[in-house]
Amino acid sequence: MRRIGLVIVIVAALAVAYGIGRYQASSRTGAKAGRRILYYVDPMHPSYKSDKPGTAPDCGMRLEPVYSDDAGAAQSPVQLPAGAVSIDRAMQRMVGIRLATVEKAGATRQVRVAGRVEPEDTRVYRINSGVDGFVRETFNDSVGVRVKKDQKLATYYAPDFSAAASGFLAAVERVPGAVGKDGARFTPNFPGAIAKEGARSIQGYTDRLKNLGMSAVQIDQVAYSRQLPDSIEVLAPADGFILARNISPGQHFDRSIEFYRIADLSKVWVIAEVSEQDSPYLRPGAAAQIKLAGEGRRLPARVADSLPQSEPGGGTVKLRLEADNPEFLLRPDMLVDVELPVRIAPAVTVPLDALVDSGSRARVYVEHGDGVFEPREVQTGWRFGERAEILSGVRPGERVVAGATFLVDSESRLKAPDSAPPAAGTMQETAAAPVRTVAAKTVKDPSCGMQVDPEKAAAAGNTLTYKGTTYYFCSRQCKEAFQNNPIVSARKTQGHVDD
Repeated sequence: MRRIGLVIVIVAALAVAYGIGRYQASSRTGAKAGRRILYYVDPMHPSYKSDKPGTAPDCGMRLEPVYSDDAGAAQSPVQLPAGAVSIDRAMQRMVGIRLATVEKAGATRQVRVAGRVEPEDTRVYRINSGVDGFVRETFNDSVGVRVKKDQKLATYYAPDFSAAASGFLAAVERVPGAVGKDGARFTPNFPGAIAKEGARSIQGYTDRLKNLGMSAVQIDQVAYSRQLPDSIEVLAPADGFILARNISPGQHFDRSIEFYRIADLSKVWVIAEVSEQDSPYLRPGAAAQIKLAGEGRRLPARVADSLPQSEPGGGTVKLRLEADNPEFLLRPDMLVDVELPVRIAPAVTVPLDALVDSGSRARVYVEHGDGVFEPREVQTGWRFGERAEILSGVRPGERVVAGATFLVDSESRLKAPDSAPPAAGTMQETAAAPVRTVAAKTVKDPSCGMQVDPEKAAAAGNTLTYKGTTYYFCSRQCKEAFQNNPIVSARKTQGHVDD
């Protein structure tokens, strides 16, 4: 009894499955009952027709049916702007087409560049000689040493100082009270009781000694001691670091030699190279950050009030930043990382990937109805980060193609009469663009002479570009035949699209 019951259940299940299958088949038949097949065509040669299904005799492809409603639709295509292409949503997902909305917004981003530390030129001091002589001694004057103002660095002997120093002492002796009994510092600003003539004489000798290279401190010492100096002292003119040292003990030197170069590094410059497109937005006073490589420390800086300098060859400009350096972490010629915030006023923008720029013209593809994209020329402004300003051509809220744009552009230009051909004398395969244009056209196969649907040929990869002309083929065999003898094949047809 159990076996009989099991058999009955199995038979009932089979009957239900058969009934469902019959229902689905009848539903599909009913759905197609209203569509009448007119004929069958070769998908690569639409001109070939057959009244029964099968395969194409030339390339072996399966014939596709043409229904009465499809034929009627093909006879009355939708009128759309020139160059527009229609791509269904399934195909958009397949080829990676992505849409973006045209926006009106500002832009802010961090520009990160490398910078080089330099001393401020107003804080660099050069100690020179105005006479010939030789160096007697030097004192802790190595390059990189930090020195204090009026610190003794070296002494030297120069015969030219003798006459000037003697005249200075004689002038001081003739002017009582020029130096007080308590050793007050000598100054050429005398009280009214001192004769003007004596004051002018002392001032003249003082200027002469300074021009020869004697410091103001040593001039005061000579005036107070009333003695001629045995040697001339070289003193640091300011607090700072020794950047250059060009003398050593016992060295003979000529006048105008640079003894030392000293820099006050409490404030420094950072010279950074930025792109020309970013430089107009980096205004004087703008804040910046300096990052020490490997240390992670950050120091504030600001853009200096100086005109950026263009670099030879173009493309970049030098920008100067000013930074406080109280701990002397920034040293001359040190390389640092610079972060500059750049802000741009709101404008109509699109993603850079949406632009098709040929140099002289730029265009985008705007969504025009469901799955239809219209080419539209635009005027561009600044290009900043991943977005570009659009001065005219699109409006905020419109949607443009921002992914796989080159595929849409290739299909649009395929039918455009003014599309730019490749360089003459070259033969290359064109990129397959699996999209459907609004108006159907055919071209002539240069190998076998049959009419070919260029869209399907491009989708199958059966295209070649030779001497600026794109040729379409019905099959891979015809394409290979053209490659083997392109000159003879090209003479048969120019491959222009037939309306």
